[in-house]
Amino acid sequence: MTARQRRPTVNEREFIERALQSNLRADGRGPFDFRELKIVLCRENGTAEVELGETRVMGCVTAQLVQPYKDRPNEGTLAIFAEFTPMADPAYDPGRPGEEAIELGRVIDRGLRASRAVDLESLCVVAGKVVWSIRVDLHVLDNGGNLIDAANIAALAALSTFQRPECTVGGDDGQPVTLHDPEVRDPVPLTIHLSIAVTFAYSGGGNIMVADPTCEEEAALGGRMTVTLDSSGDVCSIQKADGDGLIPSFVTKCLRIASIKAADITSEFMQQVGWVSRSRLGFQRLYDRTWFLWL
Repeated sequence: MTARQRRPTVNEREFIERALQSNLRADGRGPFDFRELKIVLCRENGTAEVELGETRVMGCVTAQLVQPYKDRPNEGTLAIFAEFTPMADPAYDPGRPGEEAIELGRVIDRGLRASRAVDLESLCVVAGKVVWSIRVDLHVLDNGGNLIDAANIAALAALSTFQRPECTVGGDDGQPVTLHDPEVRDPVPLTIHLSIAVTFAYSGGGNIMVADPTCEEEAALGGRMTVTLDSSGDVCSIQKADGDGLIPSFVTKCLRIASIKAADITSEFMQQVGWVSRSRLGFQRLYDRTWFLWL
């Protein structure tokens, strides 16, 4: 995502590639080690900030009542939008979202939809008439590389802490749906199932590969692949951007590593976010898999 914007010099590229061939990285990590993950739950409903090393992304969730799609009358909707600003990286221009922002939003959206991270049927109020529309805005505050994984966690953290207003069908005022103030009726949390994205940067068709790449590594290696796993540990989506073609053995290796890393990230997520979301089923399934992988 930043490889097209930041063009390293020949010396920088050769230095990074030679170091990675010896399993060395500038920040001292191993090839498949992730940077420190920190999740901050903001006081605002459905807002969370994620720090992954020097990368910072904020997720904000909002909801409104809308008419459902005709082909899905019993389901609500979920939309993901990403925003880049010059504050995050001088390479980004202010104004309308660029290609990188649109790509980031689509990758996160595809992973969440494929894994059914949000139970859309639970967002139905009146079948065929009124459903909840959930919108997640991802604000990139600092681009230190691997925006996809950081944005994925930010979206999940924001969704896990979001609570929509309680509503009832009909009312004395003749409205089809009545929204209740949080002081009158407790708001309702969303039903969430974790889906974790794990991103690799590579070059030479997979001869060199690292997880959780920094900006410099993304620019030097050029290729990127993201694997998203659902709460059962099943692969829901794979997205490849730039780089050379990949052989099946490389993809298999990435899937194996991503499965283990997703469990580690889930453990960190549960420790920092806890059970705030009350999405019991999704957390429990992935917790069971985490314990199995640790054995």
